[in-house]
Amino acid sequence: MTLKKICILGGTGFVGRHLARGLARQGYQIKILSRRREDARSILVLPSVTVVPGNVYNSDFLQRQFHDHDVVINLVGVLHDSRRSNRGFEDAHIKLPKMVVEACRNAGVPRLLHMSALAADADGASEYLKSRGRGEAEVFADAGRDIAVTAFRPSIIFGPDDSFTNVFAKLLRTVPVFNVLVCPNAKFQPIYVKDVAAAFTQALNDPATIGQRYDLVGPQVHTMRDIVEFIDGVLGTRRKMIPVGPGLARIMAFFMQFAPGKPLTPDNVRSMSVDNVSDQSFESTFGYAPASLPDKLPEWLATGRDPLDEFRSRPRRGRLPQ
Repeated sequence: MTLKKICILGGTGFVGRHLARGLARQGYQIKILSRRREDARSILVLPSVTVVPGNVYNSDFLQRQFHDHDVVINLVGVLHDSRRSNRGFEDAHIKLPKMVVEACRNAGVPRLLHMSALAADADGASEYLKSRGRGEAEVFADAGRDIAVTAFRPSIIFGPDDSFTNVFAKLLRTVPVFNVLVCPNAKFQPIYVKDVAAAFTQALNDPATIGQRYDLVGPQVHTMRDIVEFIDGVLGTRRKMIPVGPGLARIMAFFMQFAPGKPLTPDNVRSMSVDNVSDQSFESTFGYAPASLPDKLPEWLATGRDPLDEFRSRPRRGRLPQ
């Protein structure tokens, strides 16, 4: 059976925008659930994309929107915990996935693709990793035999409009002389956003992916220092790097968690204490080699333009998880 009608949660986020464009080019009919329709302006121009405003944490809403669809893709995730309603780890990573499975079952949706995170573990080092691990485990446990589930566990995802490499680039451009490197030895295996989207797309109609959990990692392992120094080299900013170890990083994070946007939290530091790498080969699983960060990064950083400026300039009252 060919699956053609897809409903995406988190479709206005970084990965969601790239995935929706790729699916639209292949002729899929896509419905994106969003708090505000305006958040999806960049993909509303696609003729096969429909955006429905609503609260994804409402079970009745989910079941109505899932009706008559072949696939549900859940991309919702948050990097920081919050006591605000529907914004914390418990709500986004555990409660919502359980609601999605139940709504799929009640609406008769046979296929579910779930976004988790590399190193997700119910006994993980941070609350982020613990909640991701619990949510992933419960999706597989709850889905049972009536829903075909595949989970994806990416490392850091990079791309032209990411909020990772572009944030460092902006700091290097605006902060003179030096740059403070928190957890400089933390290891990552960055994966290109278009390769993440391609993995989701390839799994849609491949029965071999059902019941599987895939680590999505790029071809190279980099430390935090490697990444920032490479960005510095591409930009030609020549900043002096001042490394900060875990102890001082925890102290800095304690105060920075109260700053607007929470640039760093103690839970982030705990997450970075675990190597974000995997031995699982993307190429052997999906049949082609993923792009590397050094090969792709200069494509947008060398222009001197911040690709996030256009996205940030849109009027937004609320922010969907990226």
